Amino acid sequence: MLAGVCGGIGEYLGWDPTFIRIIYLILIFTSFGTMVLFYFILALIMPD
Repeated sequence: MLAGVCGGIGEYLGWDPTFIRIIYLILIFTSFGTMVLFYFILALIMPD
């Protein structure tokens, strides 16, 4: 919801953005914060 990354991925894949957010939240806790860095990189790379 911060930069719309999960919503954009959900729209691209045709999935519900809430499902993508839940998966991403699980990945944040299991990757020890690496996914937070990945989120900000995607926010810079992805088009509006």
